Amino acid sequence: MELFGILKDLGIEQSTLLMFAMLLLLLVTGIPLAFVTLLVALVFALGWFGPMAVPLITSRVYSFVSSFVFVSVPMFVLMAAILDRSGIARDLFDAMRLVGGRLRGGVAIQTILVAVILAAMSGIIGGEIVLLGLIALPQMLRLGYDRSLAIGVVCAGGALGTMVPPSIVLIIYGLTANVSIGDLFTAAFVPGFMLAGFYVVYVLVRAYLNPALAPVAEGPQPTRAEKLHLLKGLFLPILVVIGVLGSIYGGIASVTEASAVGVLGVTLSTIVRGEFTLTLMKNAALQTLQTVGMIVWIGIGATALVGVFNLMGGIDFVKTLITGISDNPTIVLIFMMALLFILGMFLDWVGIALLTMPIFVPIIRDLGYDPIWFGVLFCMNMQMSFLSPPFGPAAFYLKSVAPPEIGLGHIFRALLPFIAMQALALAVLITFPGIAMY
Repeated sequence: MELFGILKDLGIEQSTLLMFAMLLLLLVTGIPLAFVTLLVALVFALGWFGPMAVPLITSRVYSFVSSFVFVSVPMFVLMAAILDRSGIARDLFDAMRLVGGRLRGGVAIQTILVAVILAAMSGIIGGEIVLLGLIALPQMLRLGYDRSLAIGVVCAGGALGTMVPPSIVLIIYGLTANVSIGDLFTAAFVPGFMLAGFYVVYVLVRAYLNPALAPVAEGPQPTRAEKLHLLKGLFLPILVVIGVLGSIYGGIASVTEASAVGVLGVTLSTIVRGEFTLTLMKNAALQTLQTVGMIVWIGIGATALVGVFNLMGGIDFVKTLITGISDNPTIVLIFMMALLFILGMFLDWVGIALLTMPIFVPIIRDLGYDPIWFGVLFCMNMQMSFLSPPFGPAAFYLKSVAPPEIGLGHIFRALLPFIAMQALALAVLITFPGIAMY
């Protein structure tokens, strides 16, 4: 029994440093984040409180996974998995030619608009980038688009699923911060479209300043019959978006119920299109199990670690450290955003949300800020983490389907202007909170 409580003798300051060092060391070895956080939580639970603390860990884990809202996560993942395996995204992209038309940079703008609609359908990021990498990137390269511009549009557009409701990031934040997910969706709606607007303006400015970067698509204009045929590709996706977001904003359904509506809508779409097969559904279900399993395990580990750290008094310690940086609340907020950005370069967003939000959200409330607004800032910050080197997942998703001559280094360099636009959007939201809190 003398072994138990040995870490407590170090005090909260040294224990926090030791915990952070253990996390870094174990992550460097390549052990998945979920198992690292669980192991560290167990070590410190036993080291501070002895074996009687273990049931406290399990109770916190149960409260996380038993939330009814959490059911919406596998539903939205399943929607994305079915979309991956259907031709809905390809027909949607073709239909958006009616918007791009003869506009310089039109295919890039078409790609961004498709990305927004796909984000509003499922709220998932990885599959969207892969889809756009298979559909939009080859077409832009074939037309002679600047390679960096094409890469940036695909990755940044595909990552819009972080911001545009129904975003999985917003759902996990809402669960962690204990705030209304419906309110988060409402607050993120305008900022998500604002960021997409930044991308469109960037493409237009660059295309018209240097026409060689984005040539105009050649060929005959589509006839009226062809236009009507293309418009059919918009019909089913728009219906699904209306079904999901309309039921939430109209107060007809909760987020969880709306996610089920979305799955039903996408499934019926595949039936109408004649693409429905048992193999498609089986593969989509297996992909969903794999993705959601990863999210659940990270959630279990992070929840356990934060619970133990809270019992140790660590959250109060970190809160004192952060608020002691400055008497100016804006400086404290910017410091928190910088910390989240740095963490986003190395950790998965699920882990970041579950590890930091139990600490950050109480600080935000004490500073007099709205946690709904902070949730939108957090999601905008995670936008940058999806693109930021060295582990920006968007780059790796695109690399998996990009031509062999496009390397990771080129992809990350192409993403730098879009990271700058995301930082600009974050600064705008901090300066003008009314954009999110209208």
